[in-house]
Amino acid sequence: MRAVSGVWRWRHNPLRRATDRREAWVALVALLLMTVAAPALGWLCGSRTDDVLQESVRIQQAQRHATTAVVVRVASGPPRLVSDPEVSSERTTQTSVVARWKAPDGTPRSGRVATFSKITDPGARVRIWTDSDGRPALRPMDAPTAHTHAALAGFGVMLLGIALIEGGRRLIVWRMVQRRYARLDRAWAEAGPDWGRTGTGS
Repeated sequence: MRAVSGVWRWRHNPLRRATDRREAWVALVALLLMTVAAPALGWLCGSRTDDVLQESVRIQQAQRHATTAVVVRVASGPPRLVSDPEVSSERTTQTSVVARWKAPDGTPRSGRVATFSKITDPGARVRIWTDSDGRPALRPMDAPTAHTHAALAGFGVMLLGIALIEGGRRLIVWRMVQRRYARLDRAWAEAGPDWGRTGTGS
């Protein structure tokens, strides 16, 4: 911002250097890109991601079915902690059980499934998800979750764009400073041998 303000303050300053103006204009262009281009890119990425995720939601909800399974017994092995967005934002315990259920076409099925239910005694009924063939499947993604993931993706792209713009600005300014120092070194090398000697070169 200090460099951007220099564009206005140094307009009529007789001591201004051409490199000062160029650095200020580079900073101004970078600021405009950060405030306009980066958010636009983030919105575009988020929008496209949301379209893809919403299509995935529709496919998953069409291919997966909720059903009730009857617990036969608790499967061996300790329960594991997972996060279920439809239960709560906290980590919850998922228990593996051997259960019986019916496929969408009515065919009896049995096998090992995971449940968040705290009641897993034999004969208890638990809610599970299956695919079209009746095999256990993961819970389908819902639309609000897809919107959240898309928003986070867009926000991440915007931050990445801002970081790249700032990195580019710093690199350009660094190159300009290096060239300025190189010109000063050349000028000093030309004037240095005559410095301090009266009448030299006259």
